Amino acid sequence: MNILASTGPYSLDDIDLRLLTALQEDASLDNKDLARRVHLSPAPCLRRVRRLKQDGIIRQSVALLDAARLGLGVEAFAFVALESQRATAGVQFEGLLRRRPEVVECVRLSGSYDYLLRVLVASLDAYSAFIDRHLLPLPGVRSVNSSFSLGVLKRTTALPLPDARRKPHARRGRTS
Repeated sequence: MNILASTGPYSLDDIDLRLLTALQEDASLDNKDLARRVHLSPAPCLRRVRRLKQDGIIRQSVALLDAARLGLGVEAFAFVALESQRATAGVQFEGLLRRRPEVVECVRLSGSYDYLLRVLVASLDAYSAFIDRHLLPLPGVRSVNSSFSLGVLKRTTALPLPDARRKPHARRGRTS
């Protein structure tokens, strides 16, 4: 059952928040190490993590790779404007993006541009080829405005969690 979809924001207690914080830092922790880190015994720790997964709070666990070490040294941000706001133009464009591995993130926008793409490639030539071969030929694309990363000051996959010490949280569902 997905509680988020049916009842609004999910209520978390201090233990849930400690678990989520620890898992956002290192999802490869085994249950014993995780339990030790959050000051919980292993069995309740495992039950809580399973519940957080079942309830859709923890969607998946992934390995984060080093793009530069894999030869993906160019990070581009492509602001894309479509010719029209018709659904068919967006569907075709979104279909292409889902198939392109160099597009690591795509966000629909309001304002002057319709989409923001984060693209990782090996070189400026590879980026130019991606734009020329895959984006600009689409009939619905009006323009692509690109900016390039000059360095990352902060990048995280961790979501900002509430501080359990400042704000009490009511529990929903089972307790462990």
